[in-house]
Amino acid sequence: MVLSLAACGGNTADEVVTTTGPEGAVSTSEDVSGEGCADVVAASIEWVGATATVSATVRSADTGWDKYADRWEVRADDGTVLGERILTHPHETEQPFTRSLAGVEIPGAVARVVIAAHDSVAGWCGETFAVDVPAAP
Repeated sequence: MVLSLAACGGNTADEVVTTTGPEGAVSTSEDVSGEGCADVVAASIEWVGATATVSATVRSADTGWDKYADRWEVRADDGTVLGERILTHPHETEQPFTRSLAGVEIPGAVARVVIAAHDSVAGWCGETFAVDVPAAP
């Protein structure tokens, strides 16, 4: 499955910005100029037995129940969704915030995953964050 990401706010910029962070983490963003998007600003992977726990730090323009970051996904490079963390309430007073998702099955052939966050109004439009998958135990 390949997912299409829509730009929020009607922006049509095709610019892709990539920055490399600590331990090989890469942040990639399509159309970072959109307002109201949920951005993944950090992420990590830790193996717990045969599955991974993925943690993501999200920055979003939450205003309350009317507009908030409502979920994030762990995706393989080909767009396959490997896991989804549902965010059941707004975090307007906690920005950025970090949440984890346990039990993510990451196939051995997947060397890097991308974390993308969704805003309840703006959709899939913010910065994504790519993380190299550490060797499984």
